[in-house]
Amino acid sequence: MLWQALTLQLGYNATLVTLGATLLGVAAGVTGTFLFLRKRALVSDAISHATLPGVGLAFILMVAMGGDGRSLLGLMLGSAASAWIGLLCISALTRRTRLAEDAAIGAVLSVFFGIGIVFLTFIQTMSEGRQAGLEGFLLGSTAGMLYSDAVILAVGGATVLLAVIAFRRPLSAVAFDPEFAASSGLNVPRLDLIMMGLVMAITVVGLKIVGLILIVALLIIPPVTARFWSERVTGVLWVAGIFGGVSGYLGAALSAIAPALPTGPVIVLVSFAMFALSLLFAPARGVLAAVLKHLSFQRRVHVRQGLLALAQGQPIYEKLTLRLLRRAGLVRADGVATSDGKARAAKALRDETRWQMARSREEFALAATFYDGLTEIETVLTGDQINELDRLIGAPKGLRP
Repeated sequence: MLWQALTLQLGYNATLVTLGATLLGVAAGVTGTFLFLRKRALVSDAISHATLPGVGLAFILMVAMGGDGRSLLGLMLGSAASAWIGLLCISALTRRTRLAEDAAIGAVLSVFFGIGIVFLTFIQTMSEGRQAGLEGFLLGSTAGMLYSDAVILAVGGATVLLAVIAFRRPLSAVAFDPEFAASSGLNVPRLDLIMMGLVMAITVVGLKIVGLILIVALLIIPPVTARFWSERVTGVLWVAGIFGGVSGYLGAALSAIAPALPTGPVIVLVSFAMFALSLLFAPARGVLAAVLKHLSFQRRVHVRQGLLALAQGQPIYEKLTLRLLRRAGLVRADGVATSDGKARAAKALRDETRWQMARSREEFALAATFYDGLTEIETVLTGDQINELDRLIGAPKGLRP
């Protein structure tokens, strides 16, 4: 059944959910990148919780006007209006009071969520509210998704994605360096507002699939995961979109073969699994890469210390140092240096003397900042500079390693 789910062969509803979740994941990952780089991840939490009063109020108004209150478009419009009011409240509290942004976010988040719970409680007392299914907006609910619902979600997700592509360059500039962006003539407050609007749109679109509580994870986890794989803003942007899309696709497929599991939490768990794998195995920033880099650094230190000891005729007691030197062909089994080892030891001692002289001379102050005991001096100084150091330390002119 897993293969059937992955190849969209489990029926009409499962296919709609999978495709919708994939598009939502791509749009959420790309949009969340700007939040992550701008260090405003908590704003997405406030926006998502601020949608709940709008959902409840929209249902009550639609019922009062004679409808059944479950129109997805109406509920999305209500949640969008409520989220926008929440954003304005955060902005007003941050600008016009002494509250820090995190305090303003916490206040708006808790108050709006509390109002939303009150509305949901009131709706449960209504005859039309007993079958409303609005609790699905908390954790997401895809059961019985209609074609019209899928179209609304697809159009909303695609629109947000296109808007992100259109504003990619200025938003990247603001996320990377807001001061430089402002000095370049960009309107940083307006771009921040656009970013918040895109996050709000993704939150509203994702309510049906992931729910307002878990949409934050879909906005933040893919960009955090992508950061392990790229050092560039553009790279993080597109890799986050890929991870978000894959999370949505796999999560929806897995939930399709396990109907008892809600789609939203499964998508988030798949996203977290991809984060955990990236944390461990990313080639440049992963834990395994860091451990290997540290071990390599330790080996280089041992070899350098061993070479300096050989050059000065000192005994080597460290077993690891001897083993590394033997493995490199620098000493024999009895610990006596080979011809290559003697040459390397003489060069290590000479370079150490050169570095010490460079660190004591003002004209070599900039180059001396690269000294770590392991960096080859030839990669930092020119031949003329090395000759000058040799002259200062009294070495024969033109002595080369």
